[in-house]
Order: sequence, then C-alpha cells, then structure tokens
Amino acid sequence: MIVLGIILLVVGYVAGIAILWTIGIILIVIGIILLILGSVGHKVGGRRHYW
Repeated sequence: MIVLGIILLVVGYVAGIAILWTIGIILIVIGIILLILGSVGHKVGGRRHYW
C-alpha cells in the first residue's frame, strides 16, 4: 500500500493531476498506520503481521 501511494504521488506530480497526489498521500498514511499496528503486535486483517 505504501508503494502504491508513492507511485500515485509521483504520477500525480509529473502529470499535474491533484487527485492522484491526494490519493497517494492517503494511501501512504494508511499504509504507515497499518505497518505500525502490525509491528507492535496487533493483528491487522486477521494476520499477525501486516506484510
């Protein structure tokens, strides 16, 4: 999810499409939150680790 967010950020920045840039930021934030939850031991989506 973090990688997809970074790709959308780059494509949105290069193409000048603001909605892709916004969606990219949202995906990066959600990905980081899920990564932190998974790394501290909370189950995310029924899995012990997010990745």
